[in-house]
Amino acid sequence: MRISLLVIGRPRDAGLADAIRDYETRAARYWPLDVLEVKEESGRGLTPALVMDREATRLGERIPSDAQVIACDPGGESMDSSRFATWLQDQREQARSVAFVIGGAHGLGEAVRSRAARRLSVAPWTLPHEVARLVLSEQLYRAGTIIRGEPYHK
Repeated sequence: MRISLLVIGRPRDAGLADAIRDYETRAARYWPLDVLEVKEESGRGLTPALVMDREATRLGERIPSDAQVIACDPGGESMDSSRFATWLQDQREQARSVAFVIGGAHGLGEAVRSRAARRLSVAPWTLPHEVARLVLSEQLYRAGTIIRGEPYHK
């Protein structure tokens, strides 16, 4: 099992980038983790739909062929941390690779959403894609600590 995290662009804010990197590093102690940053589409003169389509094409090209695609989407299924940990452990036990995909500023294009085996909400609110990446990274770390019975999750 491998976990891939596919995202649009790099975090612009240095503090946020540090926090993301910290949680991705922590999560990688528990899960084989690949982070793939895909170029953000310039929105100048383009409709949001076209931006999403172009970014979805780039994301789709990078999704590992053996991975179950999980689209991070505000309208997706929500799980508490314990349930998320249990679900991830089930994927590990079934030797299933998972690719979490986070869209850009306008969301996730249909080309990726249609490939998704599951849609996952990382929060009940719409979040900037960089913050969604931070939340998901932290939850991947938390899931690892839950499974090992470590004290991080209270």
